[in-house]
Amino acid sequence: MTPQKSVLITGASRGIGLLTAKSLLSQGYHVFAGMRSPDTRNEKAVADLNSFAKTASGQLTILELDVANDESVDRAVSAALAQGALHALVNNAGVMPVGVTEAFTLEQMKDLFDVNVYGIARTCRAALPAMRAQGDGIIINISSAAGRLSLPFFGLYCSSKWAMETYTETLNLELEGTGVEAVIIQPSAHRTDLVATSPAPADKDRVQAYGVMSTGGDRMLGMFQTAFDQNEDINDAQNVADAIQALIEAEGPRPVRTVVGEDMGVEGINAAVAPFQTGVVDQLKGVYANA
Repeated sequence: MTPQKSVLITGASRGIGLLTAKSLLSQGYHVFAGMRSPDTRNEKAVADLNSFAKTASGQLTILELDVANDESVDRAVSAALAQGALHALVNNAGVMPVGVTEAFTLEQMKDLFDVNVYGIARTCRAALPAMRAQGDGIIINISSAAGRLSLPFFGLYCSSKWAMETYTETLNLELEGTGVEAVIIQPSAHRTDLVATSPAPADKDRVQAYGVMSTGGDRMLGMFQTAFDQNEDINDAQNVADAIQALIEAEGPRPVRTVVGEDMGVEGINAAVAPFQTGVVDQLKGVYANA
């Protein structure tokens, strides 16, 4: 690949982020693998990536990156840009709380949005000036089927994904003509450690007040785990990594939304909403696109 293209990935220590980093390394990309605490909690992931990179055609740079921290994001993006043009930003870092929605505290909700929504805004704001200046680039934000659905016990997660989707789509509209695109990937349930690391509600009294529904979130997670075991191919997170690579390599304009895996009706929702969204924007263009 000439010249070598560079990609910054957040949440590259595990799951979709780790698989995407390896896929792009194998295709000759310069991968900036962003993660928290690379020297401590994620040292095994760093060792794994370094080992993989030794036999890959690409180049690896590990970056300490906490998307919930302004200074960390600015340092990481600046470090990547110091080595040349940044062609793609993949916002993969995320958290998936599961449980009775009322029982999550406001502090938990703020912490979630700080990663799933504000974290994406931080990296976009850090990378976009350089991308716009170079007239080229793609931002790929990893959402979920939950970005179009409202699911019991996933209230916080769904709301954060809905927020990040409208943020991304609006960015894409405003970036028209700059050579930069912002797009969304909507994976269904895939085998990652999001299930195993799902934060539970902190207000246990409110959880118990829901009676039999209090354990509904646990049963939902169990259902997903069973689905993973029974449908390994369709729920393989490598499918998402492959979709990310395909979007990076595609000629624009790219689709705003790409569903990966069992679509849970999301393809239909996207198709049904698109004409109304496009119609409203087309009407407004006469106002905002003319100086």
